Amino acid sequence: MTVSIRTIASLAVALFLGVIAAFLAQRYLTNREPASAQVDTNGPLVDVVVAAQAIDRGAALQASMMKVVPYPAAAAPVGVFHNVSDLASGQPRLALRSMVSNEPILPDNVSDPGGKGNLSAFVTAGMRAVSIRSNDVAGVGGFVLPGDRVDVLLTRSVTGGNQNNTTLTQILAENVRVLGVDQSDNDEDNKPVVARAVTVEVTPEQAASISLGQSIGSVSLTLRHVADSEPLTEKVLTVAELAPVVPRAFRSGGEGGVRVIRGTESSHMQFGAGGAGKQ
Repeated sequence: MTVSIRTIASLAVALFLGVIAAFLAQRYLTNREPASAQVDTNGPLVDVVVAAQAIDRGAALQASMMKVVPYPAAAAPVGVFHNVSDLASGQPRLALRSMVSNEPILPDNVSDPGGKGNLSAFVTAGMRAVSIRSNDVAGVGGFVLPGDRVDVLLTRSVTGGNQNNTTLTQILAENVRVLGVDQSDNDEDNKPVVARAVTVEVTPEQAASISLGQSIGSVSLTLRHVADSEPLTEKVLTVAELAPVVPRAFRSGGEGGVRVIRGTESSHMQFGAGGAGKQ
């Protein structure tokens, strides 16, 4: 059987094109490997326990409410749980705040095993919770809610060296966190309420000052802006530092004179170079 030159040439061309295609495919795959390796070696992954569904505040955690997802180790929040059994085994834990689906579950957001969702779980280590008697004035019209930041002020009278009483206002604590209003410590509430007591988180020294201040004067709160953390410059304010008030007698009597009122009679005392004179 005779094979024509044209057939041989066609086979040679096809073989040549096949070799070129194989070479180009190999180069393409070789160029993709470093990119894939870079993604895979971006950092080790760790297991992180997250909420598998929305979890309400105060709910007892169950295994079905949680799941494990891989997180880059460098991006995982500090203190996360790595196994669902750490949260679901033994005595139940309570959610201390509401959590959304896929939110990492952190130790600060859940109680200890068998714990209760009480106020002590929210107090920072080394701090104290102290309650302040409140009303519609001291409590900023009821607009102070759990999670807000406030300054605590004391207004009282003091006796000076000349036995004269003066009234002053001083700062007992500044930029402190409100833990609860009346019997509620839910920081998701947004409705103002006139409360009988507001509980704040302070240092032990500030707690002692507030306790003493409530027995000798009037303690009130001032509400801070959510982003305001600046320290106060004036710690004490006295009546003398307020804007001076001119007595009415001097305002109505004219320059250098005083209007004196006795019952239904009124007279004007004029002061001049020649002394006082009655008009």
